[in-house]
Amino acid sequence: MGNQLEWQDRFNIGVELIDREHRKLFSVINKLLEFRNQDGKSQWVCQEGIKYFKEHAMKHFAEEEVYMASIGYKEFDIHRRLHDNFRKKTLPVLEKELERTGYSEEAVSHFLGVCAGWLIGHTLTEDRAITGKAMSKWQNLRPEEEQAVMRKLVIQLLGDLFQLDARVISENYSGEKFGQGIYYRLIYSNEKKERREYILVFEENLLIRTTGKLLGGEFNQLNDLLMNTTRYLARQFVERIREHMSEAELFELQDENLLSYEQFQRVFEERPPHYSLLFDTGVGYFAFCVASFSKDPSQAAVSIKAENALEEVSKYVKQNNQSSHSNQQKKILIVDDSDTMLYAMKNLFSKDYHVTLAKSGTAAIRCITLNRPDLVLLDYEMPVCDGAQVLEMIRSESEFSDVPVYFLTSRVDKESVEKVIPLRPSGYLLKSQPPEEIKKNVDDFFKK
Repeated sequence: MGNQLEWQDRFNIGVELIDREHRKLFSVINKLLEFRNQDGKSQWVCQEGIKYFKEHAMKHFAEEEVYMASIGYKEFDIHRRLHDNFRKKTLPVLEKELERTGYSEEAVSHFLGVCAGWLIGHTLTEDRAITGKAMSKWQNLRPEEEQAVMRKLVIQLLGDLFQLDARVISENYSGEKFGQGIYYRLIYSNEKKERREYILVFEENLLIRTTGKLLGGEFNQLNDLLMNTTRYLARQFVERIREHMSEAELFELQDENLLSYEQFQRVFEERPPHYSLLFDTGVGYFAFCVASFSKDPSQAAVSIKAENALEEVSKYVKQNNQSSHSNQQKKILIVDDSDTMLYAMKNLFSKDYHVTLAKSGTAAIRCITLNRPDLVLLDYEMPVCDGAQVLEMIRSESEFSDVPVYFLTSRVDKESVEKVIPLRPSGYLLKSQPPEEIKKNVDDFFKK
């Protein structure tokens, strides 16, 4: 992380009470950064500084919630749940890490990196939504009590149908890729043309070790038998879920699809979910998503009907196995906030490498956690969390602290380079280089 956080006009949302407190929180984090970078500062100083930050953040959350209630902000409950998730889950985990390590420099840096990233990201998205300057990504989430019921029900069904002991690892799954996935969708509609969409995402290894076990065979990859068995188990799974939804009898099954990962990503871009849960089952990841919509999706997948089911399932399995084979290639994660740059890099590398894309530092961390890459190409200049902050978070996590990271940047000035040397980047790639030169550098890296 750099020496200071820079306040920018785009952080102002236009509410003096909130903007003033945001500036104060920035100031507190900057003071802690100064403490961290000064030799001889005691653990007590860090403890008191972090305690002050936490107290000020809790005070700000409370005041912001009072303001939202006073203006009748319609997304108030969801916004408060995001606050609760940070103050009741994220902060306690960070505090335990600080205590366990005796407020080590690495733990303090991790604390500051996470808090700064959360504060900036929350300000630019959820807080700006209060004044209508942005749209909350999670505006359609069901109330917490309904979320709790759904979490419990899904865990129970994973146990009943697949004999899995699952645990929730995210209540706001954003569609990141984890391993080789199977994306199964059912769409129900009513007389008013309202639709409910259920998507079940299975990591391929999970199916091989669960459905394969139920079939009593030895499977080392997906085949038609496994896929068709999974389809009907998944349909029963959704029907059991729908039994607990009061409007279920008003909706009838309209469509069944097997989606590619790209089609699955577009679903998240088109409509916010009511539920979006990610589970660790012990033998692979599983995601369960529910959304509503009225218009046809812009990129409709092939409908599976009785007359074409044999052909479409077989085609999907074949494509999935081909993709699984390509996953044996070295994996590159490309992180950049520019769509143009992302897809230029994907076109450059996808022939020889398995490429995953992320548009933000937060998405990058999730991608690395769920599907560890062999190399990360990281944009140095990004909003919310810049490349240096993302690299610091990567280095602070023991499970993937050794993942090689190249900065993809247009900056090679002395100050920028010196700032990140302690974070051990594996190298730099200039965006201004010819594409073939960038490709050669990456090829040479893997040869070594």
